[in-house]
Amino acid sequence: MTYHDSTSAVTSSVADTAKHMGASIMSFFGTVSHAMMINSTGAERVRIVQRLQAKSDAELAGLGIKRDDIVRHAFGGFIN
Repeated sequence: MTYHDSTSAVTSSVADTAKHMGASIMSFFGTVSHAMMINSTGAERVRIVQRLQAKSDAELAGLGIKRDDIVRHAFGGFIN
């Protein structure tokens, strides 16, 4: 008679499932934190646009920025 231990197969399966779930959770939180970072960066760029729009043409000229270029200046390479 042969003894067969099925608990090692179950334990291995549970461990594999836990690893997969852990990786999925880490991926989820990584995606959320990335989205939050992008959102905060975008919000800061909008604040820069608002501050520059509040300046007079003479103040903007002193900064070397034309009023038409405010958005391009604030968003840099994101907008052509």
